Amino acid sequence: MSLKILQFVPEALPTFRADVSVLFGKYLPRHQIRCEVVGMASAEAAAGQGFDAAHRPRYHRSRIRREWSYFWLSLRTLLAAKRVDYAAIQVRDMVPIGLLAMLVCRWKRIPFYYWVSYLMSEGRIERAQEQLRAGAGLRSRLVLWKGQLEQALLYKVLLPRVDHVFVQSEAMLTVFQEKGIPAQRMMAVPMGVDMELLGKSQLPRRRPEGWDDLPLIAYLGTLDKARQLERVVDALALVRATSPTACLLLIGNSPTPRDEVELLEYVRNAGLADAVHITGWLPSAQAWQLLAGADAAVSYIPRGPLYDVSSPTKLLEYLALGMPAVGNDSPDQAHVLQASGAGWLTGSDPGALAQALNEVLADPAAARRRAAAGPAYIDAQRSYRELAAMLARRYHALLLKSPQVP
Repeated sequence: MSLKILQFVPEALPTFRADVSVLFGKYLPRHQIRCEVVGMASAEAAAGQGFDAAHRPRYHRSRIRREWSYFWLSLRTLLAAKRVDYAAIQVRDMVPIGLLAMLVCRWKRIPFYYWVSYLMSEGRIERAQEQLRAGAGLRSRLVLWKGQLEQALLYKVLLPRVDHVFVQSEAMLTVFQEKGIPAQRMMAVPMGVDMELLGKSQLPRRRPEGWDDLPLIAYLGTLDKARQLERVVDALALVRATSPTACLLLIGNSPTPRDEVELLEYVRNAGLADAVHITGWLPSAQAWQLLAGADAAVSYIPRGPLYDVSSPTKLLEYLALGMPAVGNDSPDQAHVLQASGAGWLTGSDPGALAQALNEVLADPAAARRRAAAGPAYIDAQRSYRELAAMLARRYHALLLKSPQVP
C-alpha cells in the first residue's frame, strides 16, 4: 500500500541533509512511502530530490521576510491539507509549526508525527547564555527567552500529545523517556550513509600539495566553534612528539567565518601553522578523495547534553570508506566503534586521541586491515537502505492502525 506523508522541514530547499533528501527522497519510496516536503526559501535553483513535490516560498534577502514567508506557506499548506491526500503530517525540529500542525491534524483527523534531529531549544539556550556571559545585550536575552519558551512547549505540550516521535539516537530516546514520553510512542532513527553512492566508489586518493609523504590525519565536517576542534589541534601537537612531521587536514568550513579565524589563530599560537590546513567547503566527491588519501581520520564530538544525544555522520563515512577511524566516546560513536570493531574508541581528552592516532600512524598497513571491516558493518547496520526499511515498517504499522488510511 502506497502512503504519502506531508513533511515540514526547517532548512532551505533543496536540502543538504541526507536524512531528509536521501532517506525520504531516495529510499523510502522503494517501500511505498512517498513524501511531499515544505521547506524554507533558497537562492539556489529548485531540485526535486526524489520527493513527490517540494514547496518553498519566494526567496528574500531579509531573514525575517524569509521566515514569515515560510510561516504563511506552512499555514496555507496545512489548511489545504486533506486526509484523502496525506496518510500523515510530520514536522521536523520546529516547535511553533509543530503546535500549529498538531491543532490542524486534530481538527482534520490526520495522524501527526514530530521528528527531533537536534535539541534546538537547548542549543539556543546554551548559545544565548554564552553570549550573555560575554556581555551581549537584548537580542541574546530575547533568544534565551525564546529558547526557554519553546523548550517548555516542546516537552509539556507538544511531545506528550503527538501520535509518534522520531528521535536521532537511542540516547535521545532515553532522555525523552525520562521526561515522561512513553518509549512505545518513540523510535530512534540515527544518521546513515548512502552506500549505493559511497560504498561502491573507487575513490582516487588525493593529498594537499607538498604533503604527499607526510603522516596525515583528516577531519571531515563543520568547523563551528561549538565543535571544540582545539582539542584535535592539541592532539596533533602530542602526536608530533612521536611523528614530528604529522599534519592535520580539516575538510569543511563553518557557517560563521569568525570561527575559522579563531581556530587558525589557535593553531598559530600552538606553533602548528605549517601542519594544519583548512580546505573550506568541498563537494562530497572531492572531500571523500582527500579523506581517502589520509592515513587516519578523526571524529571528535564534544561531550555534554547537546551532543551526547547526537548521531554523528562523519564517523560513519570514515568507516564506509574503510578509513582507519579514531573517535571519542560520544554515545553513538562508542556504539558504532564497539559493534563494528573497525576503529579506535578513545576518551575525549587530547592525550587519549593522540595515543590512538599514534597507534594508527605507527603501522598504516595494519590499521587499514583493521578498518576493512568498516564498509560491511555500515552497509548492514547504518546504510540508508537498511534505515529506510526499518522506518518504513514503523510507518506502515502506525498508519495501518487508522481506519481512514486512503
